[in-house]
Amino acid sequence: MLLCTLAAYVIDQLTKAWVVSTMSEGQVIPVLPTLLSWRFIRNPGAAFSIGTDYTWVFTIIMVVVAVAIALQVRNIASWGWSVALGLVLGGALGNLTDRLLREPSFGQGHVVDFIALPNFAIFNIADSAVVSGVVLICILTLRGIGMDGRRSSDTQAAARAADAPEGRTGERDGDGR
Repeated sequence: MLLCTLAAYVIDQLTKAWVVSTMSEGQVIPVLPTLLSWRFIRNPGAAFSIGTDYTWVFTIIMVVVAVAIALQVRNIASWGWSVALGLVLGGALGNLTDRLLREPSFGQGHVVDFIALPNFAIFNIADSAVVSGVVLICILTLRGIGMDGRRSSDTQAAARAADAPEGRTGERDGDGR
């Protein structure tokens, strides 16, 4: 989890530093024409620039998310959950750094976004990490894999076996009893 958190955070901060130092705000650089370009903007809101007047709310939300994930570290015994939560945490911390340290003020800083796809939002590496982590969380949840690495069917079977009277597992024998 720590490795994924650090990778997402460091790559996010390095790419933002690169954009700020090499591009002017509003500048567009085609990377793969008609498919991908770098477009430097400063986003005061959330995805799709929603809530631009409530920047401080997003700062609080990111702090709460980061603390909630950090509190779960001891419960995680699954590689999948480690990667997923590491990506979400790294992305949240990347954008939180912008909110805390970038203009216009502490806690209300604008996030540097630069990855532009046609007819879509402009985003950054932190956003990509958060979305990738959330997608992985959804997949793990749909597959019934808990943070402890067990499938929910394994956990339910163990609970049934523990609750069954001695010598019986709650399963029917060949006669249907």
